[in-house]
Amino acid sequence: MTVAVPAFLAATLGLAIFILGSMLNFHLTVLRRFNIPDPVSGGLAAALIALALYLSFGVTLDFDLQARDFFLVMFFAAIGLNARFSDLVAGGKPLLILLVLTLAMIVAQNIVGVAGAVLFGYAPAVGVLFGSAALIGGHGTAIAWSPDVAAASGLATAPELGVAVATLGLVLAALVGGPIARYLVEGRDLEPDRPDAGPIGGVSHDETRADIHITPISVARVLLNLNVAIILGFILSQFLDQTGLKLPLFVPCLVVGIVLGNLRSWLAPNAEPVSRTPALALISEICLGTFLAMSLMSLQLWTLVSLGGPILSILLVQTVMTLAFALFVLFPIMGGGYRAAVLAAGFGGFALGATPTAIANMTAVTKRYGPSPMAFLILPLVSAFFVDIANAVVIQFVVNL
Repeated sequence: MTVAVPAFLAATLGLAIFILGSMLNFHLTVLRRFNIPDPVSGGLAAALIALALYLSFGVTLDFDLQARDFFLVMFFAAIGLNARFSDLVAGGKPLLILLVLTLAMIVAQNIVGVAGAVLFGYAPAVGVLFGSAALIGGHGTAIAWSPDVAAASGLATAPELGVAVATLGLVLAALVGGPIARYLVEGRDLEPDRPDAGPIGGVSHDETRADIHITPISVARVLLNLNVAIILGFILSQFLDQTGLKLPLFVPCLVVGIVLGNLRSWLAPNAEPVSRTPALALISEICLGTFLAMSLMSLQLWTLVSLGGPILSILLVQTVMTLAFALFVLFPIMGGGYRAAVLAAGFGGFALGATPTAIANMTAVTKRYGPSPMAFLILPLVSAFFVDIANAVVIQFVVNL
């Protein structure tokens, strides 16, 4: 039996599960110790409840996730408002390095994927579904490329396989980032490069801090700027569609947010700030947390059974490779400091899952150890702008083999 959950109720449950995750993290020391994000704890708990309903009563929950996409767009507009052109200039070199490292991971994931596919009797083209199409690419890329994989390999179940791998990758991505950061930050006594920087990814749970000032007007001001960024971002998205350049709506909203945030600081330098304020950080965290909670609560974990032991072993190799790459390649090449540790946590998130998972990982880390504005700027730019294009080129090459 399938129970349809309408959009408004799904969004309400998303908020409730976000709060549930916060409660779980408060009471379970192990979750805090390894920096597991609040929405991850709550979302996985909800997914396990859904699994129990399915196994016990045959009930499948079908969530309408339309509201989830709005939270994602709002979150990326907030990331844009926080960005400063001076940081973009300063971040040019680390951004380029992170891009090169990500390209290397795309190639490595597909090498492992193709090798695993051949080892277990699949056509080589199926390897992209065990590699970057479903992992770095996520659900959207896996679904988009599944017909091509099916045509090249003759595997009729390619769409189901791609979604299952992407689903498990999302779960793994949500769990690895925090432990990576804990190992690096605490093991090397790392401290933020700019401890006085304003909040980017979230507001500390310590409500006794005197430097956190959130008022109704500051929240309204932030919401107004976010709404304007989204409206202009939607217009830009429509224009880009007419030119043949199709991008997810959150990308134009991110760009418009960057422009608006910087124009506001130039044209009205004495006005009340919006960028890097506790109000913007708070709204950003709520949007991201609700999006991720809704994504995880809607996982149908029983579908992962279809992967089978051999396929799970491929994903285990991918996970181990990602951890090793983040710890022993990305971290030292990115400078070996606190920012590199935060980026390593984020990289574990989007190399196995998606950009929102990466940001959630970094948010949990910076709320505990301190801010890292540059990490929150360069990682979304790499994952939102450049990776999809590079990933498509590599996937096309593998599928055509």
